[in-house]
Amino acid sequence: MGVLKKVVTWARIKSPWILHFNTGACNACDIEIIATLTPRYDLERFGVQLKGTPRHADVLICSGPVTKQVHDRLRRIYEQMCEPKFVIAVGTCACSGGVFKGCYNVDSGIDMVLPVAAYVPGCPASPKAIIDGVVKLLQSLEEKETRNQSTETR
Repeated sequence: MGVLKKVVTWARIKSPWILHFNTGACNACDIEIIATLTPRYDLERFGVQLKGTPRHADVLICSGPVTKQVHDRLRRIYEQMCEPKFVIAVGTCACSGGVFKGCYNVDSGIDMVLPVAAYVPGCPASPKAIIDGVVKLLQSLEEKETRNQSTETR
């Protein structure tokens, strides 16, 4: 069973499937997220594939602040994802609420609702910054797996 777990972990790190979810942003970060998947920036070269359902996704990429209207939907989408699952907050609004912080319908940034693994600040975040955030998340997962394997062999 140990070998099967290692193969599954390796596949998840080398080919993460992402789900993009807009929680109420102005669409500037959404345009930049989609731009990372185009041939110009080519996020797919790292094995990343955009999925349309949370049941197939490993990474949830969120843009925008959490509004009261989307709070429960965001949690439900996160719960539908299989373990291990990770969240990336893209843009200032997703990181902290941004310019919408304090508005009557805005709760907060993504981290007040879900555990965020990586933050990509910017208004809007550039495609290069988004790619950097995804790559750093994958590198941290690979380092974590390496540490786990070294402690198991001792």
